[in-house]
Amino acid sequence: MGRSRETMGKKEKEKKKAKKKQDKEERKEDRKTNNSKGKSLDDMMAYIDENGNITSKPPDPLTRKKEINLEDIQLGAAKIDESAQEVIRKGVVTYFNEAKGYGFINDLRSQESIFVHINQLTEPIKERDKVVFEIERGPKGYNAVRVKKAV
Repeated sequence: MGRSRETMGKKEKEKKKAKKKQDKEERKEDRKTNNSKGKSLDDMMAYIDENGNITSKPPDPLTRKKEINLEDIQLGAAKIDESAQEVIRKGVVTYFNEAKGYGFINDLRSQESIFVHINQLTEPIKERDKVVFEIERGPKGYNAVRVKKAV
């Protein structure tokens, strides 16, 4: 009989093959020990507490229960008490087109732009005039009425 024809490269390949097989067996055992199949639904559930942290315990509804008075619930937008607002306001005309008959006044108190029509003027106005006026609620927002130049 002749000598074995195993070479060094062949031995190394066999060692690598055995190592891969052993690694594969270790991964298989690891999967078996950490298997999540067969767990109950409660074991797999996660909850979020009031601070945004994930917990395994469900929140207790009895401790967080608050009594709410039905009269305190407000439906819709808050109502503006028009009587509490200033009756006469001051502002500056930012835009006025005499040909079209309308313009806008910048309210100095609230810095909002309020529409003004030529029919609501008591005297002629131009841009950058200081004016005093009252406001009324219109279909598209507030309108300036009884507009006159400030003294």
